[in-house]
Order: sequence, then structure tokens, then C-alpha cells
Amino acid sequence: MVDYQTAVAKSLLDIAAVKLQPNDPFTWASGIKSPIYTDNRKTISFPDARRIIIDGLAALIKEQYPDVAVIGGVATAGIPHAAWVAEKLELPMIYVRSKPKDHGTGKQIEGLLASGQKVVLIDDLISTGGSVLGAVKATQDAGGEVLGVAAIFSYELPAATMNFAQAATPFSSLTNFSSLIQVAQQTGKITAEELTMIADWHRTLE
Repeated sequence: MVDYQTAVAKSLLDIAAVKLQPNDPFTWASGIKSPIYTDNRKTISFPDARRIIIDGLAALIKEQYPDVAVIGGVATAGIPHAAWVAEKLELPMIYVRSKPKDHGTGKQIEGLLASGQKVVLIDDLISTGGSVLGAVKATQDAGGEVLGVAAIFSYELPAATMNFAQAATPFSSLTNFSSLIQVAQQTGKITAEELTMIADWHRTLE
């Protein structure tokens, strides 16, 4: 049985989709200084990495959401992975825009979604959950029943746990912050001292 938490974490680090710089932190859009930066859009360019991710997401969905009828991709980063997973599971696919189109029929959801169909939404990353929960609401407003959200990576922020709980929506990720920094230290990408620095930073967000 594949340990996707470790395998996906290693892949993300190997292709530099996740970068760790505790001594030269990144600045997030929110203004937060962070020792970690995640760009999971890079995974689409690496067949080996994306294959692990597709297999992992498909396995997660089959296990946790066996009644799923439609796979949904959250625009834009979730769309390619949703397409590959839908193909692997032989299921229909939709994708959800961040907002309705400002022309034509003004649709926010592309693809066919029948009222009452059970949907799992896929995104590349969960930080606070704000953007993907917007997609959850749009899917529900269109008549879909969202069983849950599946993501490649989660920062494990308390805000996400709270926001998903308030939205009564389960979520899962293939790997997460805790697993990733452990794999980074084990594979020599960061030192034990840097691991402590990064873990201490994460605790300040709790």
C-alpha cells in the first residue's frame, strides 16, 4: 500500500513545487512572512509527480466518498487534476469558476451538473479554505450535493479547520505541512535546526 503522505511530500519537494527557506522567508499575499512557499501548479509539468497525485486523489476519493457521481475542479489549479482523476475513475467532470462569467449565460459552473448529484471538489492547496469553500457554495447553489473537498496539500491552519466546520464540509489532503517538513529533514533538504524554526513559525499561526 502506497504511503501517499510521504510520496507526495517527497515529489513536491523534488520538483520544488514547495520551497522551504527559514532563513530567507517569503512574503505571502496576505503580508505574512513565511518560511514555506507552495506552487502546486508546477506539478502538471512533471509526469511522475502528477501520476502519484492522481493515483492518490483517486484512492482517497474511492475510500472516503464512494458515492461520488461527479468530480469537480476548482479554477484554476484544481482543473487539470480533476480532469485526470475523473478519467481514472470514469466519472463526469465539472469545473467551478471563482465567479460567474460576465457575459453569455453568466455561468459559474462548466459541464453538466444535475440537481442532487454528489460531487467531490478537487483543489491544489488548502490554506484557510476560503476560495474552495466559495466553489462549494457555488456548487450547492447550482443544485449539487458536495460530499467533500480533496486537495494535494494542506498547510494545516486552524482557520481552515474552523471554516470547513462552519460550512459543514469535510476535507482531506494527500499530504500536509507536518508530513512535508519531516520528509524535508529526512531527505536532507533542511537541517534539524531549520525544521525546528519552521515548526515554531507554524505554531505562531495557531
